[in-house]
Amino acid sequence: MKVVVGLSGGVDSSVTAYLLQQQGHEVVALFMRNWNDASVTLEDECPWIEDSNDALMVAQKLGIPFQVIDMSDLYKERIVDYMFDEYQKGRTPNPDVLCNREVKFDVFMKTAMSLGADKVATGHYAQVNSTFDENGKEIFHLLAGKDNNKDQSYFLCQLSQDQLSKALFPIGELTKPEVREIAKEIGLVTADKKDSQGLCFIGKVSLPQFLQQQLVPKEGEIVEIFKDSPLFSVEKPEFSSKEEELEFLTQKINYKKADGKVIGKHQGAQFFTIGQSKGLGIGGHKESCFIISRDMENNIIFVGEGHSSPGLHKKALKIDNSELHWVREDMKLENGASMEVMARFRYRQTLQKAVLYQFEDALYVEFEEPQSAIAEGQFAAWYIDEELIGSGVIA
Repeated sequence: MKVVVGLSGGVDSSVTAYLLQQQGHEVVALFMRNWNDASVTLEDECPWIEDSNDALMVAQKLGIPFQVIDMSDLYKERIVDYMFDEYQKGRTPNPDVLCNREVKFDVFMKTAMSLGADKVATGHYAQVNSTFDENGKEIFHLLAGKDNNKDQSYFLCQLSQDQLSKALFPIGELTKPEVREIAKEIGLVTADKKDSQGLCFIGKVSLPQFLQQQLVPKEGEIVEIFKDSPLFSVEKPEFSSKEEELEFLTQKINYKKADGKVIGKHQGAQFFTIGQSKGLGIGGHKESCFIISRDMENNIIFVGEGHSSPGLHKKALKIDNSELHWVREDMKLENGASMEVMARFRYRQTLQKAVLYQFEDALYVEFEEPQSAIAEGQFAAWYIDEELIGSGVIA
C-alpha cells in the first residue's frame, strides 16, 4: 500500500513514517509549507524552515522520497482569514480543528491521492478502525488515542466518513514517551524536539500581535459584574417544553455598563476570549478576574471575580443545525430525539456527562454539571465510550 505521510518536522510524524515503513508500506513524505510570514513569530524563529530541514533529515534517514508543497495561500484564505473574521465577530475559533478539516484532510489529502496514494497518515494521537453494518456498508470509527494526556481526537472532530476511510494514525496506540523512545532508538533528529506550542503550522506566535495585523486596536472599558448582581438571580420560569427550557439555559446575558463598575481599560474586545484572565492588567482583587462576556458593538469587556463567578458558568450550549456535523452519520439524531454522551468543548478538557437534544432548528448539549467558559465559535464534540461520533460550532 502506498501511504503519503504529512511529515511536519516533529517527532510524532517522524515515528509515524518509520512505523509505516516497518509495516511494509511504500512511504512518501510530503511537507506542507503553510506560512511565510516570520514577523509575527516569537524569538525571531522561522519555524517552517527549521521544520522542513528536520523533516528532510528524517526522510533521508529512512530513505523515503521527500517533497515540499506550498499551501500558504490556501492556509491564509481558509484558516487565517477565518480566524480574523471570527475574532472580529466576538467568537473564539479553533484553527487546529479547521486546519484538519480544510487543509490536511482536504486539499493535502487530495494532493496525496493525485500522487497515487492509497492512504494518508499523520502523527495524531487518535485511532481509526472500521466495521460493517447489516447491509455490508463499511463504517469508520474515530477513537481516542491510547495516551490520555495526548489524545487528539478532538482536533479531528470535523472529519467525514470519506476522510476517515483514507486516514491512518499509526501512533494512536502508543504513548508519547513510547514514541520518543522509538525515535531515540533509531536515531531520528527529532527524538528530543519539543512539541510545537503555536497555531497549527505557524509556530509560536503572540496571538494579540498576530490579530493586530488585521484587527485595529481600539481602547475600551473593562466592567466588573459582581456576584450578587440581580442578573444572576432571575427566577426560572415554568417551561412548556424541553426545547423552551434549553433555549432559556443557553441564552446569553446582555450585560450593560450600568450593571457593574468600570475597573480598567483594554485595547480591543476582539483580542480577548471568554474565560480569559491573563493580559487584563486588573489588580486589587483577592482572586483573578475572568472575562464573562464581550460587547463587541460598544467595545466593552465584562469580567467576574474568581472561578466561581456565576457569569462564567452555563449548563447547556446550542449548535445551529447548519453548524452540526456527525462523524457517524448513521447515529444522527432525528427531530425530538435525545442521546446520552460524554462531551467536551476544549482540547484536553475532561469529558463531561451530557445529553444531546435534537430539535428542528438546533441541537442542544445539556451537561450534568455547569461548565465554565463556554464560548461562541468553539467546537463541541461528543463521544460514546472511546468513539467520537459528532461535533458542532457553539452558537
